[in-house]
Amino acid sequence: MTLYGIGLGPGATDLLTVRGKRRLESADIVYSPGRLSRRVAAEYVPDSKLGDLEFPMTTDPEELEAAWEAAAAEVAPNARDADAAFVTLGDPCIYSTFGHLRRTLREQHPSVDIEVVPGVSSVTAFASVLGIDIDAGAELTLREATDGEAPIGPNRLILFKVTDAPTTYEKMTEAGYEVTFGRRLFMDTEEALVTNDPGEVTDRDYYTLAYAKKRAATGSK
Repeated sequence: MTLYGIGLGPGATDLLTVRGKRRLESADIVYSPGRLSRRVAAEYVPDSKLGDLEFPMTTDPEELEAAWEAAAAEVAPNARDADAAFVTLGDPCIYSTFGHLRRTLREQHPSVDIEVVPGVSSVTAFASVLGIDIDAGAELTLREATDGEAPIGPNRLILFKVTDAPTTYEKMTEAGYEVTFGRRLFMDTEEALVTNDPGEVTDRDYYTLAYAKKRAATGSK
């Protein structure tokens, strides 16, 4: 039997892949780490097949490790006896809780077979909304930017988890970047926002992205 790590896409129920849909529908139990991923999964499986796993919003390593171990202990017996699924927004391998669960299962429950079902990443979803084309050979870096962080260096960045947009914006513009924010894109029940104004995204929101592109040097052609 197998545990499937299924990427649900950025939040819209019709952006789930065909393979993801098939794996969801065939699984005997489907675990969700949060309300938004549960809502998408509930479009394809009955509530009786859904199970919730708790992952605290903290940076404390001991608390996080305990949560991952508890989740692995919950999932492992079911994945050995039947097909199970763990769903996550976006892609299971990109800034996802699934990576921690998979690592813990490999370390503590190595008999569990694991298969990843890729999902539409918020990276490509965000680029499509802004009409951005990342040409062949263009440099693009993915980074986290929580609590006002502002990673710089490459000419283009996509920043995840921008929870203090005004501070990140100030630092990035001072470093020579043009910055555009996107919030809760492709979430059926949420109002999406795309803006260049950090004043419109002053509240902390885990689902805020930023696209930063370095301005051309003065006098360049």
